[in-house]
Amino acid sequence: MEMERVHNFNPGPAALPREVLEQAQRELLSYDRSGMSVMEISHRSAAFEAIIGEARDSLKELMNIPDNYRILFVQGGASTQFAAVPLNLFSKNGKADYVVSGNFAQKAKEQAERYGLVNVAASSKDKNFSYIPALDRAKFTPDADFFHITLNNTVYGTRFTSLPETGDIPIVADASSCILSEACDVSRFGLIYAGAQKNIGPSGVTIVIVREDLVGHALACAPVMLDYKTYVESDSLYNTPPTFAIYMSLLVFRRLKALGGVSAIQKINEEKAAYLYNFIDNSKIFTGTAERKDRSIMNVTFVLPSKELDAKFVREATAAGLVGLKGHKAAGGMRASIYNAVEFESVKALVEFMKKFELENGGAL
Repeated sequence: MEMERVHNFNPGPAALPREVLEQAQRELLSYDRSGMSVMEISHRSAAFEAIIGEARDSLKELMNIPDNYRILFVQGGASTQFAAVPLNLFSKNGKADYVVSGNFAQKAKEQAERYGLVNVAASSKDKNFSYIPALDRAKFTPDADFFHITLNNTVYGTRFTSLPETGDIPIVADASSCILSEACDVSRFGLIYAGAQKNIGPSGVTIVIVREDLVGHALACAPVMLDYKTYVESDSLYNTPPTFAIYMSLLVFRRLKALGGVSAIQKINEEKAAYLYNFIDNSKIFTGTAERKDRSIMNVTFVLPSKELDAKFVREATAAGLVGLKGHKAAGGMRASIYNAVEFESVKALVEFMKKFELENGGAL
């Protein structure tokens, strides 16, 4: 007997669209009448080259990526890009500015420090990363090779709502937990990277969108598999790529295009987030942890008056089919990740459960 699907608020790997999963299920044993699964066909075959080509073209269309950028499909997650970025971009002065606005931004900075001089242009560590720090151009490095930001902070539920003004210095952004969730002017960046497992597809593939002039200058110590030139020259087929993850990403891109593109999903995402934040802001026992002006529309973080109540909420929510709500160990509390594939119905179900929980537990405070 088939189990009913739960409401999935996991932060990554995260929810995938049901229709995408069902299509993959239908094609699992025989893709496009080949008699083989996508997981079994050669990455050198015409069938897979068509898949990766359409995936690249679809992402370019969805994000309106200019012609002087290249789209790479790499492995190792965003965490590998923490090293790949400095290895490729520390090509002139070996200096970079980093905004430390969360734990992943901190990890990215630490990796870059292995290869060059890193200046922390701003940090919000003083308040447990509950806000996006103000940027003062006087603290920027005038001859930096790049300026790194983490667009959306998965753990702490904050996001950049405007980009820094860096002049000719390229902005590099980790967009893992917000890519394709809202409109993005790619031309403002030198490089964008994102792990797929939150808003694109299953874990295993990472997207790199890089301006062409930033390719081909990797440090001599850069491994061939971390040199962007390797992927540009081979169309991301230098070695065996994560074929099934790329195929699944293509199905997600097709669905997003059918919905009306990024602008359409952005409207839905903003409505979902507003619905949940509105309840939290008017609750007597739930409290949001991110500063309002910097709130993420992808990761909603909140707490109850005690850790014991937090644990009870997560336990009872899980039993009610609302899964993945436990906050990251660095932040505590709860976190609802409401990525593109999380339906409005799931957010409504969460709010209804929170209302019930408040009625049953509010009087004990």
